[in-house]
Amino acid sequence: MATPLLADFPELADLSREDLEDLLTDPVYFQAIFHSLPRVKAMYQSQAELGMANESIAKHNLELQDPLYRLRAETQEAFDDAKNLETRWRDVEREQREVYQRFSPQFLLMRLKHSKTAQDDASEALASAFVQQSSSSSITTSDTGTGTGTPNGNGTGKEIDDFVREFKDMRKVYHKRVIWEDRWSAGLVNWRDD
Repeated sequence: MATPLLADFPELADLSREDLEDLLTDPVYFQAIFHSLPRVKAMYQSQAELGMANESIAKHNLELQDPLYRLRAETQEAFDDAKNLETRWRDVEREQREVYQRFSPQFLLMRLKHSKTAQDDASEALASAFVQQSSSSSITTSDTGTGTGTPNGNGTGKEIDDFVREFKDMRKVYHKRVIWEDRWSAGLVNWRDD
């Protein structure tokens, strides 16, 4: 009957009892027998092959090191650019909202109301200036008796015609703005988003 030692290591079956005792007491003999075993030789062979494979992988990894470092630097640069563009995008969106706000229906209605008031004030100021100029001087009649008078007798009917034309144009703009405001208030003005 075979002992468990011989069952696990059949290579030792040829050794005598004395050789087995020497194997336990003499470390040099143990190493010599141990390293001559086929399993140990196979283990050392596979260990050597794994070492060479690891060395080959390490050389390959070292060859890839510089390109990987360059790629990492490029990736970092692209990431930084993306972050900068993201920040710029937020700024551009804010600017866009501010620009669009100037063209929003509420803002345009407010501008229309202000411009209507300013136009009314400007036309009234023109009329007041003309009346002031006319009242500060005496109006004379011409020799023909037509009743066409000019301030200080120095001007012509052209001054009056120019005033009437300018005042009429200013009031026309004012009334157009009033009409647009009324139409807007009545819901007759539609704004498209495109």
